[in-house]
Amino acid sequence: MLKSCNAGLLTLLLMLSLMTACQPAATLESPATTEISSESQPSATATAPAPTDTPGPTPVFFADIDGTQTPTGSQQFTQTPLPDPLRFVFPTPGSDPVSDWRPPLYAIPWALTPYDHFFFARPIAASEAFQPDVDYRYGGVFFADNVHTGIDIPALAGTPIHAAGPGRVIWSGIGLYYGYYKEDDPYGLAVVIQHDFGYQNQRLFTVYAHMRQIDVVKDQWVDTGDVIGTVGQTGFVTGAHLHFEVRVGEKDFFSTKNPELWLVPPQGYGVLAGRVMDSFGFLVTGQLIIVDSLETGKQWLVRTYGFGAAVSDPYYNENFVLSDLPAGLYEVRVPYVGINYTYQVEILPGRVSYLTFKGRYGFTTALPPTPTAAFTPSP
Repeated sequence: MLKSCNAGLLTLLLMLSLMTACQPAATLESPATTEISSESQPSATATAPAPTDTPGPTPVFFADIDGTQTPTGSQQFTQTPLPDPLRFVFPTPGSDPVSDWRPPLYAIPWALTPYDHFFFARPIAASEAFQPDVDYRYGGVFFADNVHTGIDIPALAGTPIHAAGPGRVIWSGIGLYYGYYKEDDPYGLAVVIQHDFGYQNQRLFTVYAHMRQIDVVKDQWVDTGDVIGTVGQTGFVTGAHLHFEVRVGEKDFFSTKNPELWLVPPQGYGVLAGRVMDSFGFLVTGQLIIVDSLETGKQWLVRTYGFGAAVSDPYYNENFVLSDLPAGLYEVRVPYVGINYTYQVEILPGRVSYLTFKGRYGFTTALPPTPTAAFTPSP
């Protein structure tokens, strides 16, 4: 009986073994990984649209709390590192602009020495350094034999004209040259301001001529910068511009001084003034002077005063002035009797640099005698 049971149990175990062997073998696979691409299938948290020919927005990655990153909103995802919040990115600087843009003016009045008198603001508000035509600076000769008693400041017709200083309007209209109304007056429409300050106990006046329109009347008070009219081309002119004069002592045609010694310079700019004579010490009229910057290569031209209404400053006794020169080193050239005489001069900011030329003896930079506290300029 026992043998019979053992044999049956053995037969049962053998059958179970055969059934197990007939089942397919189990395999161990690596955990599935998710690849984010345009071929990924939609999921419950993110849907990747099919690629199109139209560029999509730049993908944005948001960092989860555990440090993982989840892309949103694009068919292709490229991680871009966030910028360092403490790093500033500046554009690559280009080449320096080629411009005569001038900075703001020095404070008005401006005088670093007791014999300087930069008392007036610019009558034309502009960011460009003004450079009158070589023959239309103070003392230039035009229309055959007329000596220019002011400077011509280029400006478009209709440009506002500003009072160069505070004072009272003593002339407004046409007829300034003759002193009474006259249609063919060379100044055209003009305004004259008598200022509420003077120099060396002398009154100061400024003249604004060739205007298109006048916005002030006689006896009206104006302050520095007030608009008094607009630029035009009335009177004896060849085009629109502002004719500007400074008159000292008297208000007549023969009491003018060079405005370039009275208009305050831009910050960082200076003025070159000088006296050009022949070898015997006589003033030379209409002499061309060439001024070249040794730093930029830019060139300026100016001529010495013609004989007539042009009046030199009582201290400098100059017969040429060139203003609005950037501070720096310059070469001054005077072509005289077939020889080019040259000299290096430094233009200092906010002041007058001075030189003299005396024919075959060449240049010197000796200033006139330094004035004392009781200085009174000689006539």
